[in-house]
Amino acid sequence: MNNLNDPPNWNILPNQREPGDEGSRWNYALLVPMLGLAAFRWIWTRECQKEIEREKKEYYKKHSTLQKDLEAKYRDIITENRRTVAHLELELEKERHRTLSYREALVSQSRKLVEERRILEQEQEKLEREKQVLLRSGAEGNLYQSCLAKEEEWQKRANVVLKEFEEGLKERQDIYCSLVVPRGQRLEIEKNLLVKAATDPVAMALHMESGLKDIFKHDNYCGNLLNRNKSQNGRLMWLYLRYWELAIELQKFKRAEKAMLGKH
Repeated sequence: MNNLNDPPNWNILPNQREPGDEGSRWNYALLVPMLGLAAFRWIWTRECQKEIEREKKEYYKKHSTLQKDLEAKYRDIITENRRTVAHLELELEKERHRTLSYREALVSQSRKLVEERRILEQEQEKLEREKQVLLRSGAEGNLYQSCLAKEEEWQKRANVVLKEFEEGLKERQDIYCSLVVPRGQRLEIEKNLLVKAATDPVAMALHMESGLKDIFKHDNYCGNLLNRNKSQNGRLMWLYLRYWELAIELQKFKRAEKAMLGKH
């Protein structure tokens, strides 16, 4: 039977010197570098595997750190956004209350001016009736006409003053509605109007100073953004201007009546 542990030509026997067996030495010579190459490959593969594992660990570590940083930044952004939204909601609520307060004040002031205008018109009608009576009473009628003609001159001067205030208010409101004109220019116009109201005799007789302060505080109405017609801006100011116009008319008759009574 064959010896399976020693098949022919399988084992390399370096000391064997049989004729025709020269190939065994070549097999031995090739086996050494092949074993060296296999060992080198095994060592190289193991080192590469270690390097790959180190790189994987480093990558996972960096990835984990980056993910944590991103999550922290995301939470910070969400927190900041929520804080901003809460602040804007609070400001919006304040602005809504401010708008409602202004609207109520404007409605109240408008009603007050309408009522005062109605009273002025009633007084004007009463004076007109008295004027007609005086016109039919001879000499007193002539005196009244003389006094009235004189006060009409005062009325013309008063209307000129009122027109100056109207132009100033239109300019002030136009600046208020402008997106580019500095706020300081509007404040300068307001200051000049208040000084004029406190020093001009006509304005003082009409008590215009308090009305101007009311306009500056409450009248924030503007036309559309493309509007260049200054007369389309403002609401409360136009109510006051009409009120002052009627007040001038009424003052004319009262001044004429006072002048006529003073000559008796």
